[in-house]
Amino acid sequence: MNLGGRHGAALRGEVVKALGERGLREALASGVLEQVFRGVLIHSADSLKLGTRAHAALLAVDESAVLSGPTALALHGLSAAEGLPVHITVPYSSGVRSKAGLVVHHQDFEPSDVTEIDDLRVFELDLSLAESLCGKDSRTAFACLDEALHDLSPKRAQALRQAVFVRLSGRRDRRGVHRARMLAHLATGKADSPPESFLRLVVVEAGFPVPEAQFEIRTIDGRSLYRLDLAWPAVRIGLEYDGFAAHEDRAEYDAERDARMAGRGWIMIRASAADLRDPTRLLAELRQAFERRSGSAKTRAGNANMRTGRAKTREEG
Repeated sequence: MNLGGRHGAALRGEVVKALGERGLREALASGVLEQVFRGVLIHSADSLKLGTRAHAALLAVDESAVLSGPTALALHGLSAAEGLPVHITVPYSSGVRSKAGLVVHHQDFEPSDVTEIDDLRVFELDLSLAESLCGKDSRTAFACLDEALHDLSPKRAQALRQAVFVRLSGRRDRRGVHRARMLAHLATGKADSPPESFLRLVVVEAGFPVPEAQFEIRTIDGRSLYRLDLAWPAVRIGLEYDGFAAHEDRAEYDAERDARMAGRGWIMIRASAADLRDPTRLLAELRQAFERRSGSAKTRAGNANMRTGRAKTREEG
């Protein structure tokens, strides 16, 4: 049976018209269909599909509901966002409340704030980003902004960033706005994956200088040699994120590259998914690297002062 067009969700009454009460009971008893929200049915095989769940959520509320938050970001194609459970926003006047599998937000909005993606009512990308940057999971929202900027031309990327700033300036609820503006400034669109965005945010929030993303190491004649995920070129410290596949398949290559970078005077540090969950080890190693650089700089300055002092002594003699 085809439920609800392209997304496969339908109101109970529509299913009864197609199957009859007995047919509906049999479909539910056999597990072919399931009721995800009161009065809304889907095929059990589609229960984990975002589009199906999102459509079901809209049917469970009314036409005033709009998909928002991480659900909207996921529907906009941003892989860093977890679309489930479904998030929707309804006007303040609505009495709808959150329930299992459905997170309800209350906020007044304009028709111009809403777009359609695959026939689903969704908040516009800039509004979805601004709202999420002010929310509890601003780290994921930051990765989503980085991802959204990634494939845009500089002009379009600047336009999106500016649109996010405008949304933040117009928020009635000012909670989280200051941090959201900082995150919007920090996003570069250069990260190749959400974990790289998470990593950049971790080191900045730990108090380290803002690193350069996707920093190119070039040969004397200008050829691109390596590209570092994050780097502090002034002190020659590089930071690379190793996903599981990279760690398993490229360990030998990465070790050789790190050795070559050490020969060029760089300190290379590697981070893993475990470091994103608990960055204690990573931050300690990074702190040691900066202390080494600071010590080297002091030593060079001291040597220079000694040479200057000896030169003055000879002149006075």
